[in-house]
Amino acid sequence: MANHKDIIYGLYNDEEDLLKAVEVARDQHLDIMDVYTPFPVHGLDPLLGLSESRLHIGAFIYGAIGTLTAFLGMTWIFTKDWPIVYGGKPYWAVPSFIPITFELTVLFASIGMVVTFYVICGLGPGVVNPTIDTRITDDKFCIAFEKGANESGAAESFLSSTGASEIHSKTI
Repeated sequence: MANHKDIIYGLYNDEEDLLKAVEVARDQHLDIMDVYTPFPVHGLDPLLGLSESRLHIGAFIYGAIGTLTAFLGMTWIFTKDWPIVYGGKPYWAVPSFIPITFELTVLFASIGMVVTFYVICGLGPGVVNPTIDTRITDDKFCIAFEKGANESGAAESFLSSTGASEIHSKTI
């Protein structure tokens, strides 16, 4: 059985209003469930207390695996498995390995990051994630509170006092 959450959320028309509201919520020690925006908002992560992502470390590791796969694979192919001298080049012609090594570095990093992103975000085939409001992917900014974490009246009065254009309750 799925866990359902009762939430109350407010929609804002401008990212500046959203940033001010998050700052006020932090000052009032309100427990924000999540903030939804249609595009990245500069300065929102520090206000929410989020640390820097470590995804770039994963990208480096995936790229390094791609580099090693390409370089070691070509080394084995051209020196042990299929040693052919063509055009007077030596068996181990490292400069000719560079284009393929670059391409496999990019390929491994990109595929690895897509898979990592999908796993971290809980996405994939057959996964149905609830949508709070369809407009938050278009032109609205949203602050959502769990009704159990904050008193419902406190969250509602907070949202109205910080300039939310709409306030709604929903079970997701």
